[in-house]
Amino acid sequence: MVLGDQLDAGNPALAAADPASDIVLMAETSGEAAHVWSHKQRIAVFFAAMRHRAENLGAEGWQVDYRPVDEQLGSLGEALADAVQRHGAEQILVTEPGEWRVRSELADAAKGAGAEICWFDDTHFFASHREFRDWARDRKQLVMEYFYREMRRRHDVLMDGDQPQGDRWNFDKDNRGSFGRKGPGELPEPRRFEPDDITRQAIADVRTHFPDHPGSLEAFGWPVTPADASAALDDFVAHRLPLYGQYQDAMWAGEPFLYHSLISVALNLKLLDPREAVAAAEAAWRDGHVPLAAAEGFVRQILGWREFIRGVYWLHMPGYETGNHYSHERPLPAFFWTGDTSMTCLKQSIGDTLANGYAHHIQRLMVIGNFSLLAGLAPREVCAWFLAVYVDAVEWVELPNTLGMALHADGGIVGSKPYVSTGRYIQRMSNYCATCRYDPGQRTGEKACPFTTLYWNFLDRNRESLAANGRMGLTLRNLDRLDPEELAAIAERADAVLGRLDD
Repeated sequence: MVLGDQLDAGNPALAAADPASDIVLMAETSGEAAHVWSHKQRIAVFFAAMRHRAENLGAEGWQVDYRPVDEQLGSLGEALADAVQRHGAEQILVTEPGEWRVRSELADAAKGAGAEICWFDDTHFFASHREFRDWARDRKQLVMEYFYREMRRRHDVLMDGDQPQGDRWNFDKDNRGSFGRKGPGELPEPRRFEPDDITRQAIADVRTHFPDHPGSLEAFGWPVTPADASAALDDFVAHRLPLYGQYQDAMWAGEPFLYHSLISVALNLKLLDPREAVAAAEAAWRDGHVPLAAAEGFVRQILGWREFIRGVYWLHMPGYETGNHYSHERPLPAFFWTGDTSMTCLKQSIGDTLANGYAHHIQRLMVIGNFSLLAGLAPREVCAWFLAVYVDAVEWVELPNTLGMALHADGGIVGSKPYVSTGRYIQRMSNYCATCRYDPGQRTGEKACPFTTLYWNFLDRNRESLAANGRMGLTLRNLDRLDPEELAAIAERADAVLGRLDD
């Protein structure tokens, strides 16, 4: 069985199979597309990439049992049980899925069908589950930076012997530039992949079967083959990586892509090997094409953060998804599905998401995630939304990034403190505030930025629990400077803002 996020040529289950006697099962199911209310482009990118892979497998001599969405299979478990019965299969070979839910579903289906299921480790990643568990064992706090350094040493990436190139492991402080008032100027257009016949049919099928799902299909141009994915990587390294590091945290209205790589969907569907991406960035630095800070910042995202997040997911599942450290239960506002809000930063970030199935990491973390935490939105609803709306979303990467990093709902497993800010941060990193009705410098009053109001209210409401976090000391001392009357006014304004979210 080959799943939609296992499309690499080195799939271990395929490597263990024999095209002369084994059958490859691939299935598009309505249950997977509707497990969360998935963005149309997310569904389309999976279908298109799967269909291209199935065609290639057929050309390589494999017998492929491909179940298209037209057959209206309800779930992957249903597809597997049906295939076992139809083919008289005794054994199922499958590489471990990227979601605990899918793994459990397939295990139950195989057992019910009376077939043995053989799981294979996913060799797409740099670190195996065992390697991450060994690293995490006996550590009181899992710190990505220390894991990242170990991965750099182990895989000899950007190293000078036993020391990091440039005598620094991390150039993050050099990677926080904003564009200033003049803006980014002329930006390199990212490579877009014009849909071919297979992709156009996948898009048409999404329109037919999922017409009420969120998002637009008009701008679809994602890589859906390994050749596309390599071309997307080459385009990024040549045209955007040189300035990626400096501006990776910046935002600008009407510019959803800026200097970002746009290869996460190719990586997460395994159309692109992360080793190829890391090697390309290091080679570009060694050739003098990009500064070390840019290469290191990109490598850190893949070799460090991506691997760390996957390790956390499998280390703490099942059960991790129920985390709700602050006991937040506010329903997701309706504007998350429309972008119709008077807060310009959210209108822009959610609008980009709905148009493209994409927003870059600061839009996700410091705009949408920041607001979700400050507003006390229910983590389960926020996580479901993030899984639904982004083309690169698979649960192993989405859940820890959202529940842990953005919402701090895991109590500090991923992030050592809640990543919250007033509207001042958004003002500094973007031009969103320039056209917004709200003032990020005001805490109270009708013109007060909701981010600023909710930030101080969040700190005040959670003062006791935050006091136990050593990294929050300076922040809480700033809170202590506010007198009781102002805190009461902030609380009143916060209640007014939260009471009008759907208005």
